[in-house]
Amino acid sequence: MGSPPPSGGKGTAGRAVLWAVVGAVAASVLWAGGIVVLGPLGDDPDLSGYRAKANLCSAVDYSALRSEYAEADNAPTHNSLKHKAIDQSYCSISLKTSSTSTYADAYLSVEMDLHKSTDPGPEFTAVWSEYGQRYEDYEVEEVSGLGDEAYLVTEDTTSGTGTSGSRAVTLAVRDGWMTYQMSWSAYTSSYETTTPPEVSEVSRWVKTDTRSTLENLRSE
Repeated sequence: MGSPPPSGGKGTAGRAVLWAVVGAVAASVLWAGGIVVLGPLGDDPDLSGYRAKANLCSAVDYSALRSEYAEADNAPTHNSLKHKAIDQSYCSISLKTSSTSTYADAYLSVEMDLHKSTDPGPEFTAVWSEYGQRYEDYEVEEVSGLGDEAYLVTEDTTSGTGTSGSRAVTLAVRDGWMTYQMSWSAYTSSYETTTPPEVSEVSRWVKTDTRSTLENLRSE
């Protein structure tokens, strides 16, 4: 009976070579698998030319709404946030029909978010297209011609006489990885002389002012 090959013999060397080849193949498979699993670190953000504003109010155009609210707000509220993942800008404007109004007759808020880390598309669509699921009084309409997608959300809880309740209009727009909302709201009890304008009328104003505001946010 022959004895086993001595240590360091051809059999051992052959097995060593075999295991080296197997190990190299396995490492290649794992490395390839790792590349597939990890994938790219992330897509470059598509900000569509928009820029963050420290004072968003300076870029907000609400000329169409001024047909109803002639008195300008000389001290609108604004704030902003800058981060490697997202830039946020916010503006709040008090709307008055005339200088005789003691308090605001309505309110306008505008927000722009620049998403620099993740694509907001799927979540934006889910939230705004199905907004009516959360609130029964709201109606949702898809709007064409604004960004990649846009939704108009309206509410009208006023009574037949228009002496109680509220009206609200929000236009939400996504253009690439930029998201934007312009929101108007009014309570009938806050109007000192008349009732708030109809939701359909305000919707036209908000669409017009959104278009011009978005142009400002891309050009400045």
